[in-house]
Amino acid sequence: MASLRDQLGGLVYSTEQGDTCPDCREALDECRCSALQEQQRLDSLDGIVRIRRETSGRKGKGVTTLSGVKLPEAELKQLAKRLKKRCGTGGAVKDGVIEIQGDHRDTLYQALTGLGYTARHAGG
Repeated sequence: MASLRDQLGGLVYSTEQGDTCPDCREALDECRCSALQEQQRLDSLDGIVRIRRETSGRKGKGVTTLSGVKLPEAELKQLAKRLKKRCGTGGAVKDGVIEIQGDHRDTLYQALTGLGYTARHAGG
């Protein structure tokens, strides 16, 4: 019969090392899970930025999404900031996808190709 610790998924806190990562069981200071996930995300991208307009799940309000940008998370946020400023609107970075409020597909396409990215309009 499995112990209670095994049933609950293992150690989450230790008085010796503090909080631990539930995946690798290392101390949070030494955990490399997020860096490995970021590297896997970057390796899975083909270098083509896909620009699409989406409204689903946003109560009819449209956003322009940019997916496939091959940049680490910190640089992705800096790029998003530049693009939001260029469009004069707000936005966010969620799960490696840049969301810009409103329909700015053409403006973003010109901005990205000007920065040297390979961009394509995706969707309808």
